[in-house]
Amino acid sequence: MGQKTHPYGFRLGFNKPWSSRWFAKGPDYARLIHEDLRMKKAIKEKYSHAGISGVDVERVGPKIRVIIHTARPGIIIGRGGKEIESLKAYLETIAKRDVYVDIREVDKPELNALLIGESIAVQLEKRIAYRRAMRKAVEFALKMGAKGIKVMCAGRLGGVEIARSEWYLKGQLPLQTLRADIDFAFTEAFTTYGQIGIKVWVYRADVEKAKMTVGDDGVDLGLLAADAFLDGRKEVIVLDAVERGDVERRAVGVEEGIVGMGGRGGLGGGPRGLGDLGESRVVTALAADGGDGGDGDEPGEKKGHGFAFHGLSHLLGHWD
Repeated sequence: MGQKTHPYGFRLGFNKPWSSRWFAKGPDYARLIHEDLRMKKAIKEKYSHAGISGVDVERVGPKIRVIIHTARPGIIIGRGGKEIESLKAYLETIAKRDVYVDIREVDKPELNALLIGESIAVQLEKRIAYRRAMRKAVEFALKMGAKGIKVMCAGRLGGVEIARSEWYLKGQLPLQTLRADIDFAFTEAFTTYGQIGIKVWVYRADVEKAKMTVGDDGVDLGLLAADAFLDGRKEVIVLDAVERGDVERRAVGVEEGIVGMGGRGGLGGGPRGLGDLGESRVVTALAADGGDGGDGDEPGEKKGHGFAFHGLSHLLGHWD
């Protein structure tokens, strides 16, 4: 049978961020998780009509920052900012510390899965035909630029005695493609004849994950350093066959997996640092002990050894 996973959790840390961004140890972790959930639930219940698509919580030291993503920011802010001040005071009673509220408007609510699901739920509660509500949501999302959308309703559809599920799918929906930006949401409609569950998948676009690459050749120096660290070997042979026309060997020391990378335009950070590649198209510098890595032309500082390879075509992990 089909083994399904949550589209958001599947992409978490790849191209989807965490909704709670902080770090805690021991018993503090469970306490802060429940505190976050109480604040999010309170905001959702208080402003259920404001089109809230998500609530993020960031903690830095003693301060808490609550970011509310909404389609109607005016409802939460209120006249003269009175509503947001009352919300701030209410959240501070839950958290027992300073809370800063940040309101962010959702650019295209028609492409947000939760807002689409909630609009369908409102229509079902008003006894509008479920097929019409689903079709309307699908067509509107595609018109606004979605690459694909799937809407599924389950329960006593139309008030019948036997519950069933129906779904509509238009466009593409690559659930197994990690770079695909797929928004997913589940909500419920409370009708007179029972609850109806609504699931919405929206395929918006492809999001490329940033890589530790150098130049147009797509050489991943992060993988090279990781391989050197895992294999426990000390030297890498770099093949430069573009400008010279021959194979030249250059050894680069890699110790403890600590690599500093830099280019002509910017130095390469510090221990375990990734530097700015600067102006040069293909310039690499690896530091043996996590030093600056040099500027690609001079030996790196603090025992780091920097080497420049212009027109690098191959970077192979062969060993002497």
